[in-house]
Parts: sequence; C-alpha cells; structure tokens
Amino acid sequence: MKKKHLLIIIIAAIILLFAAGGVLLIPRHSLCIPEPVRVDIPAGSDYQALVDSLDRHGCIPNHASFHALARVRGLHKRVKPGSYLLQPHMSIVTVVQKLYSGNQDPVRLTINKHRTPAQLCQFLGTRLTLNPDSLLALMQSEQTCSRYGETPQTIIGLFLPNTYEIYWTTSPIALLDRMKRESDYFWAKRQNQLQSLGLSRQQVLTIASIVDEETNADDEKADIASVYLNRLRTGMPLQADPTVKFALGDFSIRRIRGSMLSTDSPYNTYLYPGLPPGPICIPSVSSIDAVLKNKKTPYFFFCAKEDFSGKHNFAATSAQHSANAQKFHKALNNRNIH
Repeated sequence: MKKKHLLIIIIAAIILLFAAGGVLLIPRHSLCIPEPVRVDIPAGSDYQALVDSLDRHGCIPNHASFHALARVRGLHKRVKPGSYLLQPHMSIVTVVQKLYSGNQDPVRLTINKHRTPAQLCQFLGTRLTLNPDSLLALMQSEQTCSRYGETPQTIIGLFLPNTYEIYWTTSPIALLDRMKRESDYFWAKRQNQLQSLGLSRQQVLTIASIVDEETNADDEKADIASVYLNRLRTGMPLQADPTVKFALGDFSIRRIRGSMLSTDSPYNTYLYPGLPPGPICIPSVSSIDAVLKNKKTPYFFFCAKEDFSGKHNFAATSAQHSANAQKFHKALNNRNIH
C-alpha cells in the first residue's frame, strides 16, 4: 500500500511539473539559425500552419521537444497572429513562450512619396496585414476625417515621409491614430514657422506637394515655393502643371498641352484660383521645410531649363518668363517630346 501511495505521489509531482511549465523535463534545444529570422503568422493560422512556417525558416531544432513544450504551454490551442523576430541561439522555451504570449516585434515601415490615398493604401497593404480597401474607406469617411481634423482630400497629409516601427497586425484605425500622433509631433517642432507664414498645416502640405512634383533639386525648392506663395498672396492663379496631371490622373505626362488645361477639376489650378483641395502627393520633408522657410524673392514664374538638367529658370516678369519658356519648348520639339 505504501508503494502504491508513493507511486501516486510521484505521478502527481510529474503532472504538477508539467502544469507549472514542465520545462525542466524537456531538453533545452536552441535555434541553429545564422542570423535573425522574421516569422509572420497571419490571422486565422492554426497550430499546424505555425509549425509549417517555423519549419520553412529552420526554427524547430527538435520537433519532439517543441511539440511537447507547445502542449505544456497550450500553444497548440492558442496561436496568436503577428510578426515574430527570432534570434540565433534562442532556446525553444523562449520561442514557444514568445509565440504563446503574442509578443510580436514591430516591423519597419518606410513611407515615401505616394500621390493618392488609393496608392498609399495599396502600398500599406503589402507591408501590413490591414485590408487596403478598409483603410481607404476610413480615409474617405467624413466622420473619420473629422476625428483627425482633416477632410478626405487632406487626410493623406497625416502620412509624413519617415521610417516607423509598427506592429504587422495594426488595424486601419490604429494606424491612423499613430500617424496623427506622429503628425502632431512633426508640426509641434515647426509651429513658430507655421504661425509666421499664416497658413494651416494642410495648406503648407498642399503647396509642398506641388513643389515636390516640380523638382527633385533641394537647393531650388525654396525658390519654387516662393513663386507659389507670391502668386497666392497676390491672388494670381497658381497655374501649376503638376495639378493638371493630378486632375487627369496621368502622372506619366511629360508635356502639358493647351487642351489639358481645360480639365474640369478643383485640382486644376489653371481653372480654379487658390489652392487645390488637398496635397497632390505626400511631399518630402525638404519640400515642406522649403515652404516654411518663406523665402522672399521677386519671382512669379519659373520654367524648366532647356538643358534638361532638372533645374529651372526663374523670372519676375511675364516677358522674362516667355523668353525662358520659348527656349524650353524649342528644346522639347528638338527632342520630339510630346
């Protein structure tokens, strides 16, 4: 009888060890990977899908030990989606605990130039698990936009060029909340310049987006910005060619022709005075700062240089501008650019 009681006690102790973690009874194998590996577990994945994904990356050094520990932890019944960064020589105990707790690692998301919300949402859908259509619907919702002090035309301006660390499973609304915080931080550092200029964030972003579409040369962005600021202050139409391309939805156009200038769109600054309803792209920080610099120049006109260097000739009068334009149009004709 005593032996029977002793056996029961031993069995109970073993069960308790497993219930408490059981890791002391499982060999402590470690990952044999030469460098960090990121394993993505989509929503809806079951335990087998998790194991298959780990196997593809060589992250199960011993299947028997892994499965035993997974059962002890309950991972086989509780798979959490996420993007997990696994390090060389990480023990399988740590791996299983990381996966079981859903302790995912953020991904690096780099946002650069995108011209439309639809383009931006499609890009984000390739980097995160969010549904591009769901995000776009939120960005086009008046109710959502009012939450951030934006409109469907200006909300793209919350996305500023930078590299962010964001969880792979971030929801569309959580992403917009994050971008709002990042935007507020960005503009807080530029508040004095903004007030001095007398324009809103959205207006500066809109001008900066036009500047960004006009040139890649940082050293002349402030001059181009001064042209549009001078026109805006005096009530002169902006007449910005990039806004016509945006209105047409064709960004491959190399030469704006007269027939295009009649395109009926609030973004066509040849037809409608003042600023368009919102940015025509996500502008670079250098373009934003070029507008905020508020450089004082006599320029009201500029035209691409005839050497196709990407630089521009600036002019204070229409006569000077006409001469510059003739040289450029002649160069276009010589190269048969239509």
